[in-house]
Amino acid sequence: MSKPSQIEDINTNGLVLLGCGKMGSAMLKGWLEAGVLPSSTTVIDPYPSDWLKSLEDHGLNLNKQLPESPAVCILAVKPQMMGDAVPQVVALGDGGTVFISVAAGTNLNTLRTLVGEDNPIIRAMPNTPAAIGRSITALIQNNHCSAGNMAMAQELLTAVGQTVVLENEDQMDAVTAVSGSGPAYVFHLIECLARAGAEQGLPEALAMQLAKATVGGSGQLAEETGVSPSQLRSNVTSPNGTTAAALDVLMDEKYGMPPLLSRAVAAAKKRSEELA
Repeated sequence: MSKPSQIEDINTNGLVLLGCGKMGSAMLKGWLEAGVLPSSTTVIDPYPSDWLKSLEDHGLNLNKQLPESPAVCILAVKPQMMGDAVPQVVALGDGGTVFISVAAGTNLNTLRTLVGEDNPIIRAMPNTPAAIGRSITALIQNNHCSAGNMAMAQELLTAVGQTVVLENEDQMDAVTAVSGSGPAYVFHLIECLARAGAEQGLPEALAMQLAKATVGGSGQLAEETGVSPSQLRSNVTSPNGTTAAALDVLMDEKYGMPPLLSRAVAAAKKRSEELA
């Protein structure tokens, strides 16, 4: 089976990845599995992992000279490092390379000043389940992007999960607060559920196993059945039963999860706005 045309273009013209930490590594793994050739990939990272170094044996270009006009350059460094790191790839900004940034809180206007006025730029917000191909990434483009540029970005990011295209950039701060930071909220839920189980007499390892499997399975059930979370919750809840007793606490309008998560997401959104 032939590779999709966008991957073919990348393999012909090249892909540059600036920064290859946890998110960069997760995306790179997905791209290679989707058919991007290591020999067409150039990674710039001052502290490469052993896994990244091992890819040199398969043709990956690590900290080597950049291709002349690659199809795409992904900016995967932390927001506070953008100013120092991006000058390494500014020479690519001739209008023919698509720049995709996954840096939280770095808006299109800032990216424009970093990589050049007339370049196609796409701002993306993936999340850490990219490591297992279960990310969801929100995308917004500047007015120099073509339909083909966006198709390339979606194809690359679909390799690590789902994608959604935003109507306007103002939505990105809320996306960051919900799905960008959201995995941390879920991981903390697992921690809290396991701790509560241990407090009720379960061995810690068993409590953690139960909590992980319950959260993971419930998330997959909500995503794959097409049934609303409200209905799924009702399906588990018998009148005056054990689940109802717990939900009386969790759904309390003053001290329960609704106001708590509202405050948490609002705080994350505010911080994203401040970073911008």
